[in-house]
Amino acid sequence: MASTLKTIFISSIATIAAFGAVVYSSCNRDKCKSIVCANGGVCNDGSCTCPSGYEGTNCEKVSRDKFLGNWHVLEKGSITLAAQYPISIEPTTNLTDVVIKNFYNYFKTPIKATIIGGDSIVIPNQQYEGKVLFGIGHIYSNVTYGQYGAIEMRYEIIDTATQRVNDFGYNEAVDHSDPSQWNK
Repeated sequence: MASTLKTIFISSIATIAAFGAVVYSSCNRDKCKSIVCANGGVCNDGSCTCPSGYEGTNCEKVSRDKFLGNWHVLEKGSITLAAQYPISIEPTTNLTDVVIKNFYNYFKTPIKATIIGGDSIVIPNQQYEGKVLFGIGHIYSNVTYGQYGAIEMRYEIIDTATQRVNDFGYNEAVDHSDPSQWNK
């Protein structure tokens, strides 16, 4: 009788241990098991970490796509009157780069820019047609134009002949200029 109770007791302990192991392992399941990250993204703790140039829940979107298209510019520089004109932002062969056509309503040469962090556009320091330019902008949503329908662009144009600076919110604290507004 004692050996039967001992066998039942050991069997009960083994059953409880097996049940506990199953419950424990089901609570600590792999959060990335059912996640598929596109375009070289990597799953970390149930979320995709996207490579540069991609975004979205599963890295399925190209970050620069929201910047592409035709935009309407409204701006007033620190030394120029208010102006309105069209520009276009177009892709290049590099996934994070774009060109801006008709920038400043002056440049015939497309201006090079780079998309960083998914929502920012950077115009690196470059010189064309007697002017030096650089700037940074941020794309956002607004009521009138919807999701990704506006860019607030801050930049400067420096005339190489006269050294006069036309500022569009880049050094706002110094010259009280306003950023350029680009709308879809």
